[in-house]
Amino acid sequence: MTVEEFSVAGAHAGPYALVTGPDNALWFTLVHSGQVGRFVPGEPVTVHPAGNGPTIITNGPDGALWFTEFKAHRIGRVTTTGEVTAFAPPTPESGPFGICAGPDGALWFTMSAADRIGRITTDGEITEFPLPSAGAFPSAITAGSDGALWFTMNMANAIGRIGTDGEITTCPLPTEGAAPVGITAGADGALWFVEIGAGQIGRITTDGTIKEFPLPDRAARPHAITVDGDGTPWFTEWGANRVARIAEDGQVTGYDLPTPGSEPHGIAVGPDGAIWTALETGSLARVTR
Repeated sequence: MTVEEFSVAGAHAGPYALVTGPDNALWFTLVHSGQVGRFVPGEPVTVHPAGNGPTIITNGPDGALWFTEFKAHRIGRVTTTGEVTAFAPPTPESGPFGICAGPDGALWFTMSAADRIGRITTDGEITEFPLPSAGAFPSAITAGSDGALWFTMNMANAIGRIGTDGEITTCPLPTEGAAPVGITAGADGALWFVEIGAGQIGRITTDGTIKEFPLPDRAARPHAITVDGDGTPWFTEWGANRVARIAEDGQVTGYDLPTPGSEPHGIAVGPDGAIWTALETGSLARVTR
């Protein structure tokens, strides 16, 4: 296993989340400096202004990158040529966090501070769907194999599902205080998620069956999760300065990052097929095995 780190920003800019864009570059958010960046190894890093607190970034169906502005309470859009626009949801102070492309040609996002799920079309029209309970703090969101959107409810200790018709169901987690954050669609048709509060990885089938896998280090604070080209889930261990992968049987293999206290957050498969993670201390790390 090899880990390479590439400096992309100052120590206080805060690389947070990343995704492979339609131009085969890595696009990432800088949560503290209010920018989105573009990175290709061997080329200069380019950055663009992105409001206050850009967090999660994803590919849109229109060939642009879409991202949440958690502190500015907006949804941002940046083209591969660097043109940035932003849209404000009807509910103020809503704290958008997670975002993903849905099966209906729109983007779906969580409104963490407003207990809502939002839907935005590529021309900026926004619809909001209230959650059935208050104080849930919906966090990450992903498209499932069943044509619905699945999301974590960090403070409600549950996984939620919303159909494209707006119908919402919730699945409580077995472990109290699990505090789920990241979620991704698995190659097996299930959803895989991390429990930052319990130090576990979870798997939920589209019929709501949940299985939890305790990590060897329960204090690792898993944060984000993705799936590689072989269908293996990989996740960041923010509290342990590691990235790790989990096998179908629950066996976990962890890899220490070379820079102490690098604060790994977002994780994604790069254009080269390697695993990349955003280090809040100013770098992107490439993990190969």
